[in-house]
Amino acid sequence: MAAHSVLTPVGLGLLDRRRFLAGLADGLAAIALVDLLGASGALAGDRRHHRARARSVIQVFCTGAVSHVDTFDHKPELERRHGEPMPGVDKLITFQGENGALTRSPWKFRPRGESGKMTSDLLPEIGGVVDRLCFLHSLTSRTNTHGPGEVFLSTGSTREGFPSIGAWVSYGLGSENADLPAYVAIPDPRGVPQQGPANWSSGFLPGQFQGTPLGADRPLPHLARPAKVSADADKAARELLARLNDEHRKKYPDDSDLAARMESYELAARLQLAAPEVTDLNGETRSTRALYGLDDANPIKAGFGRNCMLARRLVERGVRYVTLFNGAFAMGEGNLNWDGHRRIKSDYDRHGPILDQPLAGLIRDLEARGLLDDVLVVWTTEFGRMPTFQKGTEGRDHNPSGYTAWLCGAGVKRAFSFGATDEFGHRAVEEVLEVYDLHATILHLLGIDHTRLTYRFNGIERRLTDVHGHVIEAVLT
Repeated sequence: MAAHSVLTPVGLGLLDRRRFLAGLADGLAAIALVDLLGASGALAGDRRHHRARARSVIQVFCTGAVSHVDTFDHKPELERRHGEPMPGVDKLITFQGENGALTRSPWKFRPRGESGKMTSDLLPEIGGVVDRLCFLHSLTSRTNTHGPGEVFLSTGSTREGFPSIGAWVSYGLGSENADLPAYVAIPDPRGVPQQGPANWSSGFLPGQFQGTPLGADRPLPHLARPAKVSADADKAARELLARLNDEHRKKYPDDSDLAARMESYELAARLQLAAPEVTDLNGETRSTRALYGLDDANPIKAGFGRNCMLARRLVERGVRYVTLFNGAFAMGEGNLNWDGHRRIKSDYDRHGPILDQPLAGLIRDLEARGLLDDVLVVWTTEFGRMPTFQKGTEGRDHNPSGYTAWLCGAGVKRAFSFGATDEFGHRAVEEVLEVYDLHATILHLLGIDHTRLTYRFNGIERRLTDVHGHVIEAVLT
């Protein structure tokens, strides 16, 4: 006797053509939704450890070591003791040799804003937004040399080969825009910093987390499709490449370099549409262009202004971390950056206006658009400078023992100062901070516990802050 199969109610339902097609449509929709969520990172698990105050970060890195005692760290005693030897020091030897007497700033300090914060006439426009800023006056570095100082500020290590903070953030959070990199580095119009790409390297993290160098006047090259290649042929080639890449991924699932190359090429394809739009500043209003100084007669200032505007446009579109460089490496101290060893007055009078209006314009523009609610601006330099002039010069030597950085925007106090250097600005003496503390605080504002964002490399669970760092709780709102 032949066996008879019995259909379940579900099976019987599938014999209904309408029900079958509806179920198929629901299944395809679910597959598509999973694909979209996976592409956006929503199914990968959010690496945030607590509620984030900041969605994105713009870090302004002034290379060459800006003098804190000539910008934001007012020292009345330095003015009073001008021309005298530094007390308690018989022969003061620093990076380049012997120092001369205490020397007051060539620029007058004035109270600014409702807070009355004293800042110098070197940067009057930034002084005009001082009530939005949160100053850290007791930062220290572990090196007095520019190259190691740059990478220490960028990566938390004085040696090259470690991931930059932007790479760590990209690894931890990714981008909110699949068509743009999570991490962008914007070099100065005059060139790259001394250590160049080491400042935006992914180090031992997978390569897809490294920064993408991009400038308003330096668009990404080779984005346009060659004229002799049709759109259909281009699309077919991409689809074939995607299938081949998928086969390679299955064959070599643990090859992070291969995965990084594939991701970079796929991102480059998406950038063909996204990058030209984000770097096109022509749609900005005349008043906004004037705010940033885009039409200034000084082409370097106008170029830096365009880079500041580009930084705003990037975070508007979901880029997670932007490092905006001011100053570039060149032989000859102080020529293209803030390394004021020989003639600080004439060098800084040249560099100050390039930074001042565009950066102040960026802060004002972010605030007017409501972006300071969830965008953190961080102003940094690799170390400070001495309160003395170098012997036989009119400039200041390197000083890693105490200097200034400031924060602005999401989650930090306004019109606030934390920590202090001594009466001359030589050493940090109150609430002494390290770069690790700054890094820990930036990560905290992004919702990341710096002790838990780790990556195993050479048998060690590595992190941005190594075994150091504390969140600077006093500056948080």
